[in-house]
Amino acid sequence: MANNTRKRAASVDAVQMASAEIGHKPPQAPEVEEAVIGAMMLYEDCIYQAVGALKEKSFYDPKLRLIFTAISGLFNNRSAIDMTTVAERLRTDGVLEEVGGPTRLAALTQNVGSAANFEYYVKILQQKTIQRDLIEAGYGILQKAFDETYEVDKLIEESQKEVYNAVQGNMRSQYVEIGNALNRAMDRLQFVQKTDGLTGVPSGFPSLDAITRGWQDGNLIVIGARPGHGKSAIALNMASAAAIYHNIPTAFFTLEMADIELADRLIGMESGLSSGKRKGKDKMEDYEWELLEKALARAAKAPLYIDETPGLTITEFMSKIKRMVQERGIKIAFVDYLQLMHASASLSQYRALEIGEISRQLKETAKELHIPIIALAQLNRNLMARQGSSNGRPVLSDLKDSGSIEQDADMVLFIHRPALLGLSEMGDDQAELLIAKNRSGEMGIIPLRFDGDFVRFTEDRMSLADYAAIKSVESKMNTADITPMPTEGYSPFDHFESEQP
Repeated sequence: MANNTRKRAASVDAVQMASAEIGHKPPQAPEVEEAVIGAMMLYEDCIYQAVGALKEKSFYDPKLRLIFTAISGLFNNRSAIDMTTVAERLRTDGVLEEVGGPTRLAALTQNVGSAANFEYYVKILQQKTIQRDLIEAGYGILQKAFDETYEVDKLIEESQKEVYNAVQGNMRSQYVEIGNALNRAMDRLQFVQKTDGLTGVPSGFPSLDAITRGWQDGNLIVIGARPGHGKSAIALNMASAAAIYHNIPTAFFTLEMADIELADRLIGMESGLSSGKRKGKDKMEDYEWELLEKALARAAKAPLYIDETPGLTITEFMSKIKRMVQERGIKIAFVDYLQLMHASASLSQYRALEIGEISRQLKETAKELHIPIIALAQLNRNLMARQGSSNGRPVLSDLKDSGSIEQDADMVLFIHRPALLGLSEMGDDQAELLIAKNRSGEMGIIPLRFDGDFVRFTEDRMSLADYAAIKSVESKMNTADITPMPTEGYSPFDHFESEQP
């Protein structure tokens, strides 16, 4: 109790000091605070509303705060609440005279307005509390910012958390009747039944889209693989499918490669130019220059935004993606890759905890912004020793550094290329996309092929990469451009049905 009192006092002091320096009174609504306390002693319905929406700090007047605490205590003990019982509780707590005695309580019950306005009164107190909490957070940030010894990354992280907590900590979620939730679920069911194509962002792989119906808003999808098995390649395949072929604003955070490397890969994927020609080893033909020009013109118009910040922290990522969603309307984000990110300095020596914090923040960001986030992840080396019937296929426990990744992710996919592990005599181009976890649907294995020359994955069902390659050949024969495919026109259930083996 003593610790809570000291914290409240420190909070009030910070607000008062900041207000004194600026020359304004702290945000407060004395009459509304009195009306709320008075109504709680008179009307049972008001007690339920107030206890569910307000806290001690919602009252700026310290005496009214004590009365609210007493009422909350009676409520928690399922005791009757009126002026007499509140006075007795305050007497037991030894603060009855401090708040003004029974006379003060009686006066509060006489200053109550209409109970019909009580919800509005509660909202006013919530707003005033948010203002005071923002002042407290800002004052603390200001003091730390002047401290030359304070670590800047830590300051940024703490500042964002404090501002977020100031707002969210005073806006409690309202309960929802099951009937309301069922109605919204029925609306969604009717929508997906009427939709022939996808309900989310397409991946570019028809078999995967047939399972997921596209990447869904608010989901965290993790794609894991061993080094050199194509994590970046498949992510860029998926990003180009969304941005170039469906005109969906896409963010790509690359912590490992430079933007020019990604652009080079994109040129290979879109134009069909071999790596030898892209690196100058082989000379290009005239018609290839024309193909390249058309591919660049098409790709340059795509809403694909690349961020190559090295050593990106989760705090920086959250700040950047929120701004990109506001400014560019981003609908999906890729992170390449998760283990290269950092959290707070205090967790840096505990890698498992740091990775757990990063995965948790990625999931919360996806949910808050209502976009899917696809994070690439490195796998442990121990899968090299596991052979037998599994053929070295990864499992969830192979995710490197933390078990939190598999817990936070809505989907976990693995790229498996057995020939690279010496577990198959098939060619290096043979690959599998394993769906190891899927909260919203089935799991399974999707056969893929990897074309190292163009740095892209394809599947037996015609993928968008295949579609692009075919159109590139067609454009060589005639000058037709590739027309981006609208999202509504792409259905993994029927458009590629004839391509099934």
